Amino acid sequence: MSKLTDEEFQAYLKQIRELAEGPLEEMQPEIEVTNKFPQEFYDLAIKNDLYRFALPEEYGGWGLNEQQILQVQEEFSRGPGGMRMHLHYAADLNWRILDDYGSDELKAQYMDKFQDKTIFTCFALTEQSGGTGADIHTTAVKDENGDYVLNGEKWLISHTDCCEFAYVIAVTDESKTGDERLSAFFVPVDTPGYETTPMPHMMGARGAAHTGLKFTDMKLDKKYLLGKEGQGMEIAIHSLSVSRAHIAASNLGMCQRMLEMSLARANDRVTFGKPIASRQMIKRELAEMQTYTHALRCMVRDFGKEYDADPNGKYIEEKAAMCKLFSIYSTRIVSDGMLEIFGGDGYFEDSPYGPVERMYRDARAMWLEEGAPNVQRITIARNCQKFGGAVEYQD
Repeated sequence: MSKLTDEEFQAYLKQIRELAEGPLEEMQPEIEVTNKFPQEFYDLAIKNDLYRFALPEEYGGWGLNEQQILQVQEEFSRGPGGMRMHLHYAADLNWRILDDYGSDELKAQYMDKFQDKTIFTCFALTEQSGGTGADIHTTAVKDENGDYVLNGEKWLISHTDCCEFAYVIAVTDESKTGDERLSAFFVPVDTPGYETTPMPHMMGARGAAHTGLKFTDMKLDKKYLLGKEGQGMEIAIHSLSVSRAHIAASNLGMCQRMLEMSLARANDRVTFGKPIASRQMIKRELAEMQTYTHALRCMVRDFGKEYDADPNGKYIEEKAAMCKLFSIYSTRIVSDGMLEIFGGDGYFEDSPYGPVERMYRDARAMWLEEGAPNVQRITIARNCQKFGGAVEYQD
């Protein structure tokens, strides 16, 4: 398709906000119980181009720049958390890893199939016994034909109920001790020896299925190697760097909606003859919520400019981590402020102002999704030391 005009893009943002706060919200009560998206959700996502908008044009996408992609992400993140989790992944890691590191053969075969969810993926790095770093234990051993045999288990893997492929990080050289031990693979989930293992019901973000994965003597053609052997952790870190800024955009969308619901409640709730919005302590809460939301938006937009200038720029990894870390602080301040303003009424499931109780639960997933706060701090500190505390900004 041709590039969107600014007027068309603004109309699309409005369309996605109405979708998130309308039809998607209407189907969420059932999802809270079943923990499973109905087919209607996927159909609406396809109809509203939510698998297409972030894709490059050569694969049937819209060719939006990063700043625009982040704005779309903010709008759909105003809706249910599990759907947000799915759509966030769809707009980034889902296709980007194959585009960045897949062979020409794999890209020619699969990249244009992301635009309408003909294929979907999951990202399998984390392990219950080894974490998400170089200490993982899943192995991919070469056989006599140069193909691979995978054995091991993964944990806390999202989207396993709706994917056709899994990005799997595994050990290919056990003689090494660092990141060079690891390689990345694009694994068809119908491969014999691939299975999912159940996990408990989640606190929030329901519908975005999480399971474990288990590989038992799973044979994988060498064509499914991503990049080169030993490049697995580099692939994971580079891919997560961009995605973490998208997580921050998700937090921004939630913060903005929670702030708006809080303002409406504070203006309507009357005590001693006056709206509580006139009370100094409520003003203080609103001021904190507005300040953190505004600061987060500035950080997210700065990252978008940085990425559009150079996707491999030296500050990309650090700025993405700072966005994610600060977005956690912001979400905590805003969600806690929201609950305080709503008082006891905010603790119940139904509210005329919006999904207060559910958003409070959904927001907690953001502490952990794609790296807990200390993971972000390690990345930030490493780059802070490397660059002497300097950070550059785009005009």
